Amino acid sequence: MGFIQEFKTFAMRGNVMDMAVGIIIGGAFGKIVTSFVNDVIMPPIGLLLGNADFSNLALTLKSAVVDAGGIETAPAVVLRYGAFINTIVDFIIVAFAIFLMIKGINSFQKKKEEAPAAPPAPTAEETLLTEIRDLLKAKK
Repeated sequence: MGFIQEFKTFAMRGNVMDMAVGIIIGGAFGKIVTSFVNDVIMPPIGLLLGNADFSNLALTLKSAVVDAGGIETAPAVVLRYGAFINTIVDFIIVAFAIFLMIKGINSFQKKKEEAPAAPPAPTAEETLLTEIRDLLKAKK
């Protein structure tokens, strides 16, 4: 029973739960970025480069083997470098988005650190001395 309780304590820790949430959100964010790259970024780049669709760019290293009946017996060996280019663009966009997010968090923390701290309240001794000084000034 101790092992199960120990696992439950580990699994319910705040940082483990935060990590799980981060992974789930990261996966969803990855899908958004992939769609953004494939559907928004790459078409104009392909248009600029002569209507090239990077996702379909490939180099056939070995053609598929087809028997006399027209049935493919061995698939083609294809180097899909266009998909690799899309993946690199995905990575650059995700890295840039994370960079901007971290930069924003750091600047927020800097502003928080730069805020001047309130001066400490005077001690009872300082308050008493201030009152004595004020009384002596008032007598003159």
